[in-house]
Amino acid sequence: MARLILFNKPYGVLTQFTHESGRVTLADFIKIPKVYPAGRLDSDSEGLLLLTDDGQLQAKISHPRHKLLKTYWAQVEGEPTDEDLTALRNGVSLGGFTTLPAQVDIIVEPSGLWVRQPPIRYRARIPTTWLRLRITEGKNRQVRRMTAKIGFPTLRLVRWAVGGWDLTNLPQGHWREVIY
Repeated sequence: MARLILFNKPYGVLTQFTHESGRVTLADFIKIPKVYPAGRLDSDSEGLLLLTDDGQLQAKISHPRHKLLKTYWAQVEGEPTDEDLTALRNGVSLGGFTTLPAQVDIIVEPSGLWVRQPPIRYRARIPTTWLRLRITEGKNRQVRRMTAKIGFPTLRLVRWAVGGWDLTNLPQGHWREVIY
C-alpha cells in the first residue's frame, strides 16, 4: 500500500529534503523516510504539497498528462474585472507555451487562512483582490506568470487542493497521512 502524505507547506520552505545553506526544507517538518514530493511548490508559495513513497502514484499526481485539477488562492495586486480574467479562462501565452484554459473567479479572502510570515507588503493606495484559480497544468511559477501577464501580479499564493485532497483541518506546517 502506498503512503500518501498531505503537508501544509509554509512560506519560505524549500520543496526538498536536502538542506541548502541554512534554508528550511521538508526535512525540518517531515521525518518519514523514503517519501518524496509529488510535484513542487515554490518556496514563496504556500499550501498543499503531496508526498508519497510510490513512484507510480507520484507520476499520476504530478505529470501534466493526467490533468489532475489544482486549486490555488491568489492574492493579486489591483482589482481585476471579470473581463480581465477572460484571458486566463481562454489561456494566455507565457513565452514558450500557451496555458490551457483556467477556471478563475474572484472570491472573498478565504476564512481561516493563516497569517503569512513574513506578511505581504501593504500599500494603502493599492487594493488587493483574491482569486480562485483551477488549472490542470503546473508549470514553473505558472499562476504567478498568468496573473502578471494580465497586469495583476500575485502577492500571495496558496495551493488549496490537488485532485480530491485539500487543506481542510490541516494547520500550516503540519502534515497527515491519508489512505490511498
